[in-house]
Amino acid sequence: MSTVAQTRPALLEETERRLRRLSPQRLQVASDFLAYLEERESSEATQELLNIPGFEEAFRKAVQQAELGQVVRFEDIRRDV
Repeated sequence: MSTVAQTRPALLEETERRLRRLSPQRLQVASDFLAYLEERESSEATQELLNIPGFEEAFRKAVQQAELGQVVRFEDIRRDV
């Protein structure tokens, strides 16, 4: 059995090996479950951002500024560090 301490590349390789051994029907179930986990993680990350005081308003303002072209090029503000 694998351990939580595995590196990401090792875990991905192990997962791919397991997926390749599944029947097409079980592979579909695994894919559906991974899609569920992916959506869940995305939803949790979104909720985390929305819990930051003032984030939603700041984000709306930033989107509006971008749509109006009120932006500064990264090259113009970048500092060599």
